[in-house]
Amino acid sequence: MSSLDGLPPLRDVIARHELRAKKQLGQNFLLDLNLTAKIARQAGDLTECDVLEIGPGPGGLTRGLLAEGARRVLAIEKDARALPALEEIASAYPGRLSVLNDDALKIDPLAHLTPPIRIIANLPYNIGTELLIRWLTPPEWPPFWQSLTLMFQKEVAERITARPGSKAYGRLALLAQWRADARIVMTLPPEAFVPAPKVHSAVVHITALPKPRFPANPAILSRITAAAFNQRRKMLRASLRGVHPDIERLLEAAGIAPTSRAEEIDLEQFCALARLVAETQGN
Repeated sequence: MSSLDGLPPLRDVIARHELRAKKQLGQNFLLDLNLTAKIARQAGDLTECDVLEIGPGPGGLTRGLLAEGARRVLAIEKDARALPALEEIASAYPGRLSVLNDDALKIDPLAHLTPPIRIIANLPYNIGTELLIRWLTPPEWPPFWQSLTLMFQKEVAERITARPGSKAYGRLALLAQWRADARIVMTLPPEAFVPAPKVHSAVVHITALPKPRFPANPAILSRITAAAFNQRRKMLRASLRGVHPDIERLLEAAGIAPTSRAEEIDLEQFCALARLVAETQGN
């Protein structure tokens, strides 16, 4: 990659800017530029798209995105130490990289990017799941993004792509598969990163569907699935008691046995329950 963009190897960039990864920021740097380019390619043709990247660090994936032809990249980096390294990349790709030193949870991407938009990131472990749930549960659909190509701990990636009845099946699988198609496209060993995490990582590619598979209010579905899977060992009539005062009747109306547990219920049934809750609450 350095021969393509004229920039130095990432190890040199990290040493020169003293970018030691910070555990409290969930940082693990991916230094192999062949791998970062491969991750960028998992998102498809980027030449007609703007890209949102969260937590670029020293910019390995950023360089991959730009080299693979992304029309424009918005990189949001909370760690100010990384800004000089990212500005060097911006200089190598004039007009194609913007960097914001801010919290990704506070940024409106549409204020900075022009659709079509794809999100591609090696997400910081400490905010990755929260960001994913936000992107999957906006009030309106389709969302502002076409696809998400995101790196997670392998265990989290398996939870996103899990099927009903499996050990990994839960809230993330339901929310991801309600409005999108999700699949694991790459796995990476710990030694690919600096510092090496204790677990394997995986890249998940999520493509937004034109409309949800089943109608439901996203806020209510999110609330129901959170309650159900936070207490997954309990029967649903107990775990969902706080969702609705007459939850047992609504479960039966949705075709769900009140004595069922969360992992036994599929997406269609959860959506039916969310519609009934919404109707009785006037939403």
